[in-house]
Parts: sequence; structure tokens; C-alpha cells
Amino acid sequence: MTVPTPRLPHFVIAGAPKAGTTALHAALATHPELYLSPVKEPKYYLTGGRPPPRSRHRGPGDAHSAREWVWRREDYLALFDAAPPGTVWGESTPFYLYDREAHARLAADAPDLKVIAVVRDPVDRAYSNWAHLRADGLEPVADFASAVRLEEQRIDDGWAPFWHYRGLGRYGGQLRDLYQHVRRENVLLLRYRQLVDQPRDTLDRVSEFLGVATGVAHTVAPENVKPFVADTPRHRLLSRVARVGAAVGAHFSPQVWRQVSRPLIAAMHAGRTRRPPLPVEVRREILEPLLPDIELLEQLTGESFADWKGDTGRGDFRSRQAETAGDSGATR
Repeated sequence: MTVPTPRLPHFVIAGAPKAGTTALHAALATHPELYLSPVKEPKYYLTGGRPPPRSRHRGPGDAHSAREWVWRREDYLALFDAAPPGTVWGESTPFYLYDREAHARLAADAPDLKVIAVVRDPVDRAYSNWAHLRADGLEPVADFASAVRLEEQRIDDGWAPFWHYRGLGRYGGQLRDLYQHVRRENVLLLRYRQLVDQPRDTLDRVSEFLGVATGVAHTVAPENVKPFVADTPRHRLLSRVARVGAAVGAHFSPQVWRQVSRPLIAAMHAGRTRRPPLPVEVRREILEPLLPDIELLEQLTGESFADWKGDTGRGDFRSRQAETAGDSGATR
């Protein structure tokens, strides 16, 4: 009697958060030879087959979010049950690149797995990360630099990885450690700016890496781009309600708070405004401890990331798209 082969993914989009992984997941899902799990960010390989421990999810909204993690193996494997025969299966959990235990679990479970990692200017990424949590009312600190300064204390207090603003952007160390478990030829490193500025070429590059036809996958409208919300008395009040609601919601089905919170989040997003550029002195403060890691990334890849080391970032998704559209219009 033969034992059926588990329906494990052939590839994962492993990182980084706020670096275009949602857009890449949606784009690859348009390819008929690829099958992307219907649950984005199942986070299975973060869990070790156990429920996420409360001790590592003590930040605002963390406990509620942890209830959505797919930690039971049978539930995870079921995500790929609907994959058509002959397709290449994958899922997207951008925290896999950051989590060293996930590296080992992925390699042990699927030795031939391919890993796609999208990296972004680490200061821009952190700023977008902070703005995302602010927009949803979860980040209580209205000043980005002050929030980053709290990172080590928050880690010690058990706040979840999405609060690790600097840590998530230390790609050099993450990639070095990933190579201990996954063969280099099975890892594709992309840059966020390539995904935004050259989407067709980048999707063809990913398709070739995965062994499927090029020229087929296409971009779709971004779904995970949060507005920048100004710090106003109204937003501070709504944010407090959101944090309390998320804490209470952790005791119910995740869908309950998701549904109930929609009007509240919409009200907070009504205060949207243009995201201000980071002051040079703030960028320098956030960047300085990351410079050795950027140099490590350059050594590992043989690529230059000099554009990350300057006083000006590349901006957010919408501004990059607008800039790209302007460049395209100028060349017509």
C-alpha cells in the first residue's frame, strides 16, 4: 500500500513584510500554471504545529491576529487540496524570512522548496510598517522615531514580529541564515523597486524561477496599501477604541472582530493625508545600526544596495507608482 504524498507547497514568498508580497501573491495567482493558497499568510511554519504562544503576542492586536494562524497540519495541507493537477503550489508568509526556526522547518518538510524573498529599503519598509499599524489604530506612538526606539523593549515584552521595525529589515543576516537550510539556487531575491518599477520583467523572472511560462502573470490593484493617517484628537480616540476592541476580539472568532471593526477602521482612514517624507536626521538615526547588515547583504549577493545608504528613501507604493507612470508618460 502506497502512502499519499502530502500536498506541500513547491514555493513560498517568504518576505519581507511591507515589501510588496501581497501584490506579488495576487499577481502570481493570475497565472494558470500556479496555485496560490486561498489563505494568504497562513504562517504555518512559524508555529511548529502548535498554537502561537500568548507570551510572544502581547502587543496591541497580537492575540487577535494569532487566532488566524493556521497551525494544525491537516488544515495547512488542506489549503492545497484544490490545486489543479500539474500546477505549481505556493503560499505567502512574509515572516518566514525573519524567523530562523521557520527556515529549518521549511527545509525539513520540503527539501526542494523554492523561496522568493522581496526586500525593500529597510528604513522605508519600517516607516511603511509603522504607518500600517497607525492606520489601523494599533500603534499607540504617534512619532515614528520614538516607536523605533521602543523596539528592543517591545521585543522583551513579547510583542509580535510585525512590531520589529528595524529587525525585519536586517535582510543580510536573514539571508545568510536561510542559506544554511536552503540551497542558494532555490532562493530568488527581488527588490521592491523592481516589483513596482518593472512589474512585467519581474513577474517573468519569477515565472522562470518557478518553471512556468513567462508573459502570463499580470499585476492587479494593490490591496494592502494603508493610508497615512494624521495624528489628531479624533484618531487618538478611535485608536484607543480599536486597541480595546482588538483585545476583546481575541476571545471570539477572528471574523467577528474583522467584521465589527470595519466601520471603525473606515472612520480612522477618513483622516488620511499624504505621507510626509522622513526628515533626514530621522532616516539617519534609523539607518545607522542597519549599515553593517546592508554590507553583509551586498557580500552575500554581489549586488550594490548603495541607494539604501543615502539620506533619501524611495517613498511609498503610491508615490513610486505615480513616479513610474510619469516616467512612462514622458517616454511615449
